[in-house]
Formats: sequence, structure tokens, C-alpha cells
Amino acid sequence: MEFDLTFVTKVFAALFAIMNPIANVPVFLSLTQDASDQVQRKIALTATLGTIVGCIVSVVAGKLILSLFGISVNDFRLAGGLLILLIAVTMLQGSDSHVHAATPKEKTEDLDPEGVAIYPLTVPLLVGPGTIATLIVFGETARTQGKLVELAVGLSAFLALLAATLLSAPFLGRHLPPQATAITRRLMGMILAALAVEMIITSLRTAFPGLSS
Repeated sequence: MEFDLTFVTKVFAALFAIMNPIANVPVFLSLTQDASDQVQRKIALTATLGTIVGCIVSVVAGKLILSLFGISVNDFRLAGGLLILLIAVTMLQGSDSHVHAATPKEKTEDLDPEGVAIYPLTVPLLVGPGTIATLIVFGETARTQGKLVELAVGLSAFLALLAATLLSAPFLGRHLPPQATAITRRLMGMILAALAVEMIITSLRTAFPGLSS
């Protein structure tokens, strides 16, 4: 079977849009502002490992977890599409999504720098509901269409970029202008909205075959 570069790009773009490493650089810096460079690197590595585990679990066991609750992948695709669309709309408006954001009680000054790697940095900021929904849908699509290699390549490429971004966050924080973050958030919001619409339409066509004609 021919290698599907389009599917690789779609996986990479979706994960980049929904986790947005560039937009999360200021968040990372604010959560670790009083930490040394060594501690910041340790937090970045821990967050990356946590994200890798979360992504793999979502792809490999996502369908099984859904089946335990009697939910089909198509049902989850529709719900995930709506959820991702909501995230995309907030990104287009230039604000952080409440779905991925920490709660008001989780003020940065109250957080332990060494304890933020998993919560809230990995969960829910990086591996939030939108990320999980996206990976479950992509995982099922890859299995049914024989695109597991493409999924692995797209996921690995993004995770490598995420690790590099988090590890270089102190440097980026000193040189990345606020305008770059704002522009990236809106651009990724548009891409994410398009992917969400595609998920919703695919789900509706599966549920109502007559719509395909």
C-alpha cells in the first residue's frame, strides 16, 4: 500500500493545532518561572514523557475504553468534532479554551514548579479532552484504512517538535514576541475548525448514509 503523506500531515497538523506548543511556551514559563534551568529541563522532559504515554494510551486503548461504556467510535467522533470545534472557536477569538485551561483555583503562584509537569501541564493543558478525542478517531481511522505507519510517523514528528519546544522554552520566551503567539493561535484555530467539521460530517454520513448522496 502506498504511503499516505496526506494522512501524516493531517495527524501532525491536528495535534499541533490542538496542543499548540508555541502558544503553550508562555504557560510553561509562567508555571516554572521560579525554577532553575535544570529543573525546567526536568519538567519539560517529564511533561513530554507524560504526553507520549497519554497519546499512546489514547490511540491503542481508546476504542476499548469506549466499548466499556457502550460508545461507538462514530459517536465519539461526532462528540469529539463538536468539542474540537468549540476549542477552535475560542482560539479564533484569541482566548484560551476553557476545555484545556486550568481552573481558576489553579493559580500559578500556588503551584509547585516540580509538580506541574503532569498536572496541569500534561493534563489537561496538553493531553486534554480534545487531544484524546482526536487521537481515538485517528487511531480507529488508521486501523481500518491500514495507515498505522502514517499515524506513527505523524505522531512521532509532532512529539519530537513538542519536546524540542518545551526544552527550548526559556530561550523562546526571551525572543518570541507576543504577536507571534497570537497569530499562531488564530491560524491553528482555523485549521482545527476545518478538521472538526470534517469529523462531524464523516460521523453524520456514517449515521445517515443518505447524506452521502
